[in-house]
Amino acid sequence: MATSAEGMDEPPRDLVVAVEAYADYLRVERGLAAATIRAYDTDLRMFGRDAPGIDDWATSPEPARHYLGAMTRPPRLLRPTSLRRKAASIRAFYRFCYAEELIEADIAALIDLPRQMQRLPDTLDQREVESLLDATAGEDIITLRDRAFLELLYAAGLRVSEATGLDRQDLYSGGFVRVIGKGDKERLVPVGDVAVAAIERYLHERDGGHDAVEPAQREAEPLFTSVRGKRLDRMSAWRVLRAAATRAGLTARVTPHTLRHSFATHLLEGGADLRVVQELLGHASITTTQLYTHITGERIRQVYARAHPRA
Repeated sequence: MATSAEGMDEPPRDLVVAVEAYADYLRVERGLAAATIRAYDTDLRMFGRDAPGIDDWATSPEPARHYLGAMTRPPRLLRPTSLRRKAASIRAFYRFCYAEELIEADIAALIDLPRQMQRLPDTLDQREVESLLDATAGEDIITLRDRAFLELLYAAGLRVSEATGLDRQDLYSGGFVRVIGKGDKERLVPVGDVAVAAIERYLHERDGGHDAVEPAQREAEPLFTSVRGKRLDRMSAWRVLRAAATRAGLTARVTPHTLRHSFATHLLEGGADLRVVQELLGHASITTTQLYTHITGERIRQVYARAHPRA
């Protein structure tokens, strides 16, 4: 690679010529907008400037592989959408070069999109969960509803859409709730005594202090309702959680999915089998469960010490 008068590395001359020819092709034959062509040009010039081993660009996929691979980890970590765009720009450029016989090998076919580093889901520890739940305390109907809603999210690991979609008939005796998840798949999820008690207190207050009608005798009725008696919607559920997190002094971003992640993580830390957690979360594949949950290093060490014969 040559060096400019300013001391900066310059891409190989044959690459510069090929990029200019590609820009002409995009403008004349493809008729793309000037802004789109500039975006392609910027991606390719950065590739020519920053890719390791760029002198071999015309004979090997390695410069592109290393260049894109560096963007899957810090300090050059890109969002998946940005990474896919850069990869698409480079692949399209290589396809053009091969079609125009500027290079001899179909290098585009050898460039795979690098796998992104898996981002561990955000979770709260058990103390933070307790603080969050305890921050919603009171005897008025709205506070009782909010406490019951948050208790259920954490107790059952529900998606926010699953929780807001529940009807009173979905509460089963014995501490179970019937959930309709993704793909309209039905599952029964156990609910702990604390959450059951919070829900019962809320419903008792909502019923004006009267004994609740048996579910079989009741028409369809949302489990969680707004002040107007309508089903609690997703945005209202988010506001309930954000308000509780603020009162609890939690500085990290807390979402309904944070409680779902925490539910799964705390079960695993307590010794639950991964496949049981998969069923509780309603995942079709255990691979998804592995992405949604993580086991602490301490938990891994404990399992190893208990299971390995020479630990």
